Parts: sequence; C-alpha cells; structure tokens
Amino acid sequence: MNPELDENPMHELVARARSRVSELLARGSSLREALSQLTSAVEQFAGGRTVASILVLDREGLLRNGASPNLPADYLDRIDRLRPHPGLGTCASAAATGEITITPSFQEDSKWAELRHLPLSIGFRSAWSMPIKSSEGSVLGTFGTYFRETRQPTGPERRLVAELAPLAAQVIETCARGR
Repeated sequence: MNPELDENPMHELVARARSRVSELLARGSSLREALSQLTSAVEQFAGGRTVASILVLDREGLLRNGASPNLPADYLDRIDRLRPHPGLGTCASAAATGEITITPSFQEDSKWAELRHLPLSIGFRSAWSMPIKSSEGSVLGTFGTYFRETRQPTGPERRLVAELAPLAAQVIETCARGR
C-alpha cells in the first residue's frame, strides 16, 4: 500500500462522513444513526476487511453499543455494559487508560483471557481501539476495529480513526446535551 495513495480517499471519506453526520444531527437523527456513518467510513476505507464499532460510556460508566452495525447482536449483548478496565479486552482497556490499545492476536493477549472466545467464535483474530475523548480530555467511549486476520492497524487506518474520533466525540456530546 502506498500511503500517499491512501491519503486522498481517506480525506474524501472523512469529508463525506463529516457532511453526512452534520445533516443527520441537524435532522435530529439518533446517536446510533450518526455514529454509524463513522463506522461505515472505516469499513469502506478498509475495503470490507474490517468491522468497526463505537462503544459509548453511559452515566454509570459502563460501555454500551453506540454503533456497531456489522457486529452480530448476540456478540453485542455479551459485551454490553462492560466496565472499563486496563486488563480487559481492547475497548475496555482503551476506555480505562485513555490510550490506544492494540491486540495483534486474541489468542496471545492476556487482556482477552476471559473474552477471547467471543470474537474468535465469529471469525475475528485481532482488534484495536482508540479512546474517544471530549474537548476537555475525558473519555466518552471507544472507536474499535476488528480484523479477521492476526495483525495490527496500518498507519492509514490509524490516521483515519484519529480523524473520525473527534467527530464521534462531537456527536456523543451533542446527543447527550439533547442537541
């Protein structure tokens, strides 16, 4: 992959996602609908080789599904209401630490000891997650990406999510304020 070739489509995807999210927020669409635009952009950029998920911290400090349109409902039910913890999975760890968490292999990462059977059973082998932070720096949720192969995110994949995470924060904050 030539990183220069990846940048132009990435910027186009970000611009389209930003425009679409603005339209949805102006129409009063749901949090899930607006955040789904962002997960779709990540999946489209990767040519269908990834599945993206946004988890949002609720008022009790638990991770809830914000938008995960291509993850099975039973998987989402099993991870719903996870408490952020640095030693648990990728998204719970990213939410707890406020840092990017990369799991190149579910089989080999101790953070997945209790949960690895869940993603492995639906064909995922690795994942990574970036915390979504408010303008003040507090964690609002996570932007996770699952891979069907054992690997780490590429530079362009990391840059794309880094571009979309502030937009996700804006959506979460706007919807939490009731617009």
